[in-house]
Amino acid sequence: MAETDQERLDRLEALEAKLAEKRVPDTPKRHQDEHYSMASMAWRMVIELVAGLGVGFAIGYGLDMVLGTLPWCLIIFTLFGFAAGIKTMMRTAEEMQAPEGARDETERD
Repeated sequence: MAETDQERLDRLEALEAKLAEKRVPDTPKRHQDEHYSMASMAWRMVIELVAGLGVGFAIGYGLDMVLGTLPWCLIIFTLFGFAAGIKTMMRTAEEMQAPEGARDETERD
């Protein structure tokens, strides 16, 4: 009862055809389709705010050291960093709240 090579090839092709029927095409998941807990989303927002503050602080401090105007650039760029962090947090919150249809329309713009 030894199988010939042709019989094995036929069985392999039949198996591959069955697998091709069952296989689902890879479609990219929407960001919100993946499961995120609210705590992880909150941490993401906090990190975005702190990163904005840190970058603004670093730029301001660096410019103050170069220009010799110690408190002024530091204050201004820290506020810019805070504003950038808030803007990024708001974008994240909007992304969490947007329904699928509205989100698709905003991505096209």
